[in-house]
Amino acid sequence: MGVRRTVSELTGRSGPAWAVAVVLSGSVVGCWRDEPEPARGGLARAAIAVRSAAFEEGAAIPGEFTCDGADRSPPLEWSGIPDSARELALLVDDPDAPGGTFTHWVVVGLAPGVTGLKPGVPAEENLPAGSLIGAAGGSPGKSTRQGKNDFGKVGYGGPCPPGGTHRYRFRLFALNATIPTGERAPTRAELVKAMEGHIVAEGTLTGKYTRSR
Repeated sequence: MGVRRTVSELTGRSGPAWAVAVVLSGSVVGCWRDEPEPARGGLARAAIAVRSAAFEEGAAIPGEFTCDGADRSPPLEWSGIPDSARELALLVDDPDAPGGTFTHWVVVGLAPGVTGLKPGVPAEENLPAGSLIGAAGGSPGKSTRQGKNDFGKVGYGGPCPPGGTHRYRFRLFALNATIPTGERAPTRAELVKAMEGHIVAEGTLTGKYTRSR
């Protein structure tokens, strides 16, 4: 019951499950492109409640957490993680970006006992345990990694729309397997591929932002 399984063990594949070829054209910074969405698969998904002390569902994200301010990650909390979860993953993206979804944050390896993230998570690949809330039930920080966003940087990159009002989705996924990270955290495309068929619960908090200039 207490044994954590990897994606490779569940799928029968050898090597990192997220090792897929990703071809990028042009510059990484400012390069919007269509991104894959997590497949629903055959698993019934429970609902995770995701919230923030900084903004309500559908409300404006304060400038402090955007490129026009300190560009800090906002505080996040969640509840409703099922007992079958072995790991949590977080994706933050802008589905309104020109040309396709723009990824602002990728976090993998969150223990099921983690119930949130403190504001201002450092831009470090190995996410510090001090950034986590409610770390019971796992080894927080040991395997928790941040991948690169579409700004080409590790960690959180705040809302920075080129114009108009954009939505920003803070999406948490509970998985019945662990994602092997190897020497680095997976990209969004690699993470989405690895999560296929292993998502047992998910939740989304959506905020909006309009640049003042």
